[in-house]
Amino acid sequence: MNIEITFETITFAIFGVLTLAGGIGVVTTRNLIHAALYLIVSLFGVAGIFILLAAPFLAAIQVLVYIGAIAILIIFGVMLTRGMTHLPERFNRQGGLAAVVVIGGFVVLLVGVILPVWGPNGAVAAEAQPIFMTTRDLGIALVDKEQFVLPFEVASVLLTAAMVGAIAIARDDESRD
Repeated sequence: MNIEITFETITFAIFGVLTLAGGIGVVTTRNLIHAALYLIVSLFGVAGIFILLAAPFLAAIQVLVYIGAIAILIIFGVMLTRGMTHLPERFNRQGGLAAVVVIGGFVVLLVGVILPVWGPNGAVAAEAQPIFMTTRDLGIALVDKEQFVLPFEVASVLLTAAMVGAIAIARDDESRD
């Protein structure tokens, strides 16, 4: 097996390490603000991988929507409800259940993603012509009433409700003092 080390390979390795290290930081840290910052690092790594995949629009959406909006919303929510977050234990007794879920998720990925690509029929699937959508088609899909406008709006209302709820909870705690 001959692996050629190119600029793209090194860049992919850097973004892959950023993504994995950020993900590990999210699930192992005790501080919720640090977890949100690790999430931003992980999402930045994913945006870099999108750039390497020649998908600059998806990378921009990753930075604007996920890093710029959702991660910052999590940070604001945590900061507003800081008094409610008491984490006495770093690790709990659900390690066995977590291991079962991780193994189940791996099996699903193995059956659903890896086997169709590299399995016995993988060569046939590789010969199929891919369908490319333009940015214009994606924009139309997001605002067309027959496609994705409802989930798009439901997500925005859910995020707004979460922010209003965090503010209401934080204000109630301050008024009792």
